[in-house]
Amino acid sequence: MIRIIGIDPGSRRTGFGIIDACKTKLTYVASGIIHLKQKIFFDRLRVIFDDLSEVMDNYKPEQMSVEEVFFARDPRAALKLGQARGVALLAGVKFGIDIGEYSAKSIKLSVVGSGSADKSQVQLMVATLLKLSSPPPEDAADALAAAICHAHSMTTNLNLKGSIDNSYARGRNN
Repeated sequence: MIRIIGIDPGSRRTGFGIIDACKTKLTYVASGIIHLKQKIFFDRLRVIFDDLSEVMDNYKPEQMSVEEVFFARDPRAALKLGQARGVALLAGVKFGIDIGEYSAKSIKLSVVGSGSADKSQVQLMVATLLKLSSPPPEDAADALAAAICHAHSMTTNLNLKGSIDNSYARGRNN
């Protein structure tokens, strides 16, 4: 079993979601949203770091999945998002967690089956895949989706490695 934390970074709200992955079985552990009400931007960054550090200390994830920065029309907003994302990555590095990065399109494709899925589709599929009684809030759902994408990616990579190892053991590809 591997514990994965997914992060949906933002400068106003940062979502987190934690799952346990054992082969293809995914189990919900926790999720939430860090609401950043501080007026000074640097204070918001500190809260992201402190709160994510506390979550990581409490739940002890071994892997972390973070959404990559997307192109934004407003360069200032993109920079703030990048800084919030950097602080989240730093929290993972502080705890020695292996980190995977995925585009929003890859995350949606992995969870919903369409890279252009809307937020409500992501919420419903996250609830379905994790057997939740109701869809989580958007930011938490996005973070859980990132964790699910990472779990799917790890499973695919292990299956590919196993296939390659087995083909060598049978004398193929030599």
